[in-house]
Amino acid sequence: MADMGSFREAVTAWAAGGPGEPARELAALLPVRTAVLLEGPSDAAAVNALAASRGRDLEAEGVCVLSMGGAMSIARYAQLLGPPGLGLRLTGLCDEGERGFYARGLERADVAGQEFFVCAADLEDELIRALGVSRVEELVRAEGDLRALQTFVSQPAQRDRSPEQRLRRFLGTKKGRKIRYGHVLVEALAPDRVPAPLDGLLAAV
Repeated sequence: MADMGSFREAVTAWAAGGPGEPARELAALLPVRTAVLLEGPSDAAAVNALAASRGRDLEAEGVCVLSMGGAMSIARYAQLLGPPGLGLRLTGLCDEGERGFYARGLERADVAGQEFFVCAADLEDELIRALGVSRVEELVRAEGDLRALQTFVSQPAQRDRSPEQRLRRFLGTKKGRKIRYGHVLVEALAPDRVPAPLDGLLAAV
């Protein structure tokens, strides 16, 4: 059955060097108009969680949220999905430290000018600062991860880091944790505390 999940899988396989025909066929069958390009699945989880909290069904709106598997893939995905490829509008998130890399990648793909929203360090950093350390720690406790966090922050390597930095690094210490907290942190946000890059992205699609 043709659905956005099938389209995402076809695009991922295409970007990895597979055939492009399945993605082209699905793009013709589906009302897909915009591709949201994100570095990883935790970013996708956060975007989808915010959309759901606002009562939006991005797939029904023709918006495909795609995890690229890393910033290094931006030129490849942009070339396949943007005007030179499937002709979709492109947007997404990038980190401040990779802004130049994204700009060069989009230029190489001949899609310069597409609007991407920039996070200060990364999306987790934006969410932690928006919620505050105490609130994030409350959420960690509610998720049953408080002991793991306490063990992590007691390590010598963490002593010179700020509480925000420790939380950010903690989220990446176990497979799947960043994805889970992508949902948890976004769902805990007050409407007026949504980080500007995430809020801007949702408003733009």
